[in-house]
Amino acid sequence: MIQAGPKHVTAFRGEQRLASGPLADVARAVVKASKSLDTQPIVIFDDSNGRTVDLDLRGSQRDIVARLSQPSSNSEVPADGLAAPEPRGRGRPKLGVVAREVTLLPRHWEWLGAQPGGASVALRKLVEAARRSSGDRDRGRAATEAAYHFMSTMAGNFANFEEASRALFADDRRGFVELIAGWPGDIRDHVVKLAFSDRAAG
Repeated sequence: MIQAGPKHVTAFRGEQRLASGPLADVARAVVKASKSLDTQPIVIFDDSNGRTVDLDLRGSQRDIVARLSQPSSNSEVPADGLAAPEPRGRGRPKLGVVAREVTLLPRHWEWLGAQPGGASVALRKLVEAARRSSGDRDRGRAATEAAYHFMSTMAGNFANFEEASRALFADDRRGFVELIAGWPGDIRDHVVKLAFSDRAAG
């Protein structure tokens, strides 16, 4: 059983795109398609990272969709079925503030302590500034990795896969698109979307 993690997924039946959208909608399409005579395998991908998503297709369509919002069966639950309450720690959980340990040199603590608002406020400002400055680079790296994970599953045996992978990681969009031009249309279009759409939007 999976966690309700992926916000947007895409399902492929063989080399053809079957459905794309929220996980529950795609799950319904997969259930319907799995009842047809077409025996090609159906694979679902998390569009945020290009990795496959496993669905438990037992029971009715309502049962399947209901399971998507349930916690993973990998979570640890005591034999009596009651989860122990989490210990209360420092921070302000209701506001989304979580306390964790940070190890710094004395001169770092001294500098942080001298900043307006103290160490916590200064650290938060530093993290937010770093996120803003590296946002485009982080999005590009995540898009590249998502495209590669998808490619590895769906196109690992296709012509030019190795060359296309190198072009992808070199951020050579033109070369990449040329190398995969002969791939099946739905796979080609989806890998290009994963690789470059977020960067264009960012």
